This record gives sequence, structure tokens and C-alpha cells, in this order.
Amino acid sequence: MVDLLIRTFIKNHENTANRAVRTAYGNLACIVSVVCNLLLFAGKTAVGTLAGSVSITADGMNNLSDASSNLVSLVGFKLGSRPADSEHPYGHARYEYLAGLAVSVMILVIGVELFKESFAKVLHPTDVQFGWLTVAVLVASILVKLWMSVLNRKIGRTIQSETLMATAADARNDVITTATVLVASVLTFVTGFNRIDGIMGLGVAAFILYSGIQLVRDTIDPILGAAPDPELVEHIEKKALGYPGVLGIHDLMIHDYGPGNRLVSFHIEMDAKGDVMQSHDVIDTIEKDLLVQDGMIATIHYDPIVTGNAHVDEIRRFLAEKVAELEPEANIHDLRIVPGPSHTNVIFDCAVPAEYIADKQRRGAKLVAGLRTAVQQKWPDHFCVIKLEPEYAPSVHKEN
Repeated sequence: MVDLLIRTFIKNHENTANRAVRTAYGNLACIVSVVCNLLLFAGKTAVGTLAGSVSITADGMNNLSDASSNLVSLVGFKLGSRPADSEHPYGHARYEYLAGLAVSVMILVIGVELFKESFAKVLHPTDVQFGWLTVAVLVASILVKLWMSVLNRKIGRTIQSETLMATAADARNDVITTATVLVASVLTFVTGFNRIDGIMGLGVAAFILYSGIQLVRDTIDPILGAAPDPELVEHIEKKALGYPGVLGIHDLMIHDYGPGNRLVSFHIEMDAKGDVMQSHDVIDTIEKDLLVQDGMIATIHYDPIVTGNAHVDEIRRFLAEKVAELEPEANIHDLRIVPGPSHTNVIFDCAVPAEYIADKQRRGAKLVAGLRTAVQQKWPDHFCVIKLEPEYAPSVHKEN
């Protein structure tokens, strides 16, 4: 069914890298979700009103909030598809993140209102009418929501949309919510204890609030500049290390300007004895391939490093072992040796998790002191000059 919808309504559906195709996918998922949620809202509120069930009505209101969320997401996809301009040279794709944040806030507001209504129902319970129509509507809702979860998850993965993946998770959560409401209706009918409806309503409202809080966190993270996905970091590093002459990669930064719109910068280490023009050509090729194959605009800095020097190689291995021993999350790079008449400077950068920089009087300072002491114990005339810097994208390939 999902594949049929995609083939019917999306032209060139295989070309997901195209902004127009990506927007068409998002529009399809949002429009189908709006229609389904409005139908569920109408059915549940009608049955809830007739049966006098606040939990069924609450579940129906949850579907209305979902429909509103889908509309906001639809607007987000529309605005996010606008091309870059002079005022926004990196495009408008972050509208999707703003739409997701608006959806999350709406879910929280409705959750609060439903909690208040359900609490009142617990204090002042009323009779709930049970019928097979109620069961039929709730079972149908569970089946529809399961299908909607599959739809949004499939399309979300296809176009790498966090908004649709969140929608898929929300639909999955609604299955649990509706199943809870169904159980409440049956238990109320069997036991005659009419406070069960209000109690279950409180449970539904609490679940909506919990989901809303989680969604707020998920949508705020990319806006604030959360750390990139480790799988993406590993993909970039493996890709770069696969080109001839590339010995290492560090200082990787990934700037997220919205789904499908990322800027990447990093340093590549290559043999200082290599041909400069050839190294430059390799770097140009990597930048081009990242753009064409991965849709990422890359800026790469060339770092020539000394190889074949036994003493430099020995120090590099020694420092790598010491860093792994003192702080496994740290990483060293840009190592160079400057010999002098009375002493030798061992100069390098040490990348650590960002929180270590603010905590430099503790973990950062302890690491620097430990490295300096270790080097001087082995080579008394060697002095370390260490620059602590934050690791914006934790590396999966440590220097050896």
C-alpha cells in the first residue's frame, strides 16, 4: 500500500536527493496522516460523547492534535524546500526543525488539558456506556495507527527526515494509548467501577506529556547544534581514509542547516614528502565526491606530516598509548618536533570532549599534566607544548 502511494503520487520517486522529490515525499506523508487523524478524531469523539467516556474523547483529541501536528509539518516541508537566497545562503531547510518544535509544544499543551479533564473525571465520575461500536472504533484506530507508523517510518528513512521519524514514533505510541483506552472501556463494563475511565484518561494524558517532552528534546537538539550522528562521522572518516595518500583525519566539524543540507570541514593528514599538486588533487576529489555522492559541501584543510623519522614515530606511538591510558576519549594530532640546543619541544593538539574545556581545571588539566610528565620521564630534555581543543565530532579512528 505504501509503495503504491509512492509510485502513484511522487514523480521520479527514486531520486530522493532532489529537493523537489524530497518535498513531495514529505507532503504525501503529511497529507495522508492529516486525513487519517481527522477521521479517527471524528469517530472517537462521536463515540466518546455518546458513551460518556472521557478516555475515548481524550484519545480522539490526541488524534486532533496529531492532525494539527501533520499540518505544521506540511508547512515545514513547504517552507524548507525554498531555495537559498542572499539573506539565507544556506537555504531554509531548518524550517523542518522549527515545525517539529511547534508540533512538540502543541502536544504538550493538549496533554496538559487532557490531564486536567481526566483528573476532574476521577474526582467526579460519571457512568460510561459500553457498546460494540466503541470496540470497533478503537480496534480500527489501532490498525490505522499501525499502518500510519509504517508509512511515516518508511518515508522518513527514505528521505532521512527526523520529523517523519518522530511522526512514526508518535503513531506507534498512539497504538499503545488507544489499546489502553480499549482496556479501560472493557474493565469499566465488567467491574462497574466508573473511575477507571478517568484513571486511564490520566494515563493517556501522562503518556502524551511524556512523548511531547521527548519530542521537544529531539527537535531542539539540531537547532542548538547537537553532536553529529556517530554513523555519519564514521562514514565521512572511512570515505576520506579510502583515498590514496590520506594518513589521517581530524578536526571534523559538521554543520547542520536542515535535512539534506550539511556543511563539513576537516583536516586531512598527508605525507609532507608527497607532491603538493597531487595532494591538492586528492583533496579536491574528496570534496567533489562528498558533494555528489553524499550531498555535503566540504572544506578540507591539508596537514603535511613528517613520516619515516624514527624518533617522531616513536613519540607519536608513545603519546597515543598514554592518551588511551589517561583519557580514552581524547585524541592527538598535528604532532611536530622542534629540536634545540638545550631542549626539544614536542608540539601537538589534544582534542577532548567539549565539556573538558570548561572543566580545564580538572580533567583537561590533569590530562595535560599527565602527558607532560610521561614525556619528560622518558625523554628528560623534551618539553610538551599542548593545545587543548574541543572534539566537535568524536573520531572513530584514533591516531596510532
